[in-house]
Amino acid sequence: MVASGTLVGETALKISTIVKFSQNVLLGIAAFAISIYWSYTKKDVSEQEKPTLKIIWERFPKFVLGFILVSVIFSFLVSSEVTEAVKPQLKSIQGFWFALAFTCIGLETNFKDLFGSHNRKPLLAFLGAQTFNIFITLVIAYLLFRNV
Repeated sequence: MVASGTLVGETALKISTIVKFSQNVLLGIAAFAISIYWSYTKKDVSEQEKPTLKIIWERFPKFVLGFILVSVIFSFLVSSEVTEAVKPQLKSIQGFWFALAFTCIGLETNFKDLFGSHNRKPLLAFLGAQTFNIFITLVIAYLLFRNV
């Protein structure tokens, strides 16, 4: 019975890892699409002027590149033994940076402005993006794991 429970737990962990990875990949794609959209709708750019790569680069969230770079390095260039050895230290650092990042987001978030009737677009964009992410991830998970 224990072996069966362990197998189910391992399968669930693999499934959740793939689902989370799918969400992270979609985050990068969505971030890039949003940076291009914002570049085309920027108020101080004239109607006839197309956004340059510089404008798109300025609006692109650079953390996406860090995510991809570190994923490639630890997937293909670093041995699994080294990866396992550094994981505990990186996990403790991750908690600190995660808390710091969300604290900064909290400092920048003004719910009064976000829920104001004159500024519904950011709220609708956020809710739409989250809904899209949930459904796409659900479809990916269903397609990958329907026979598991």
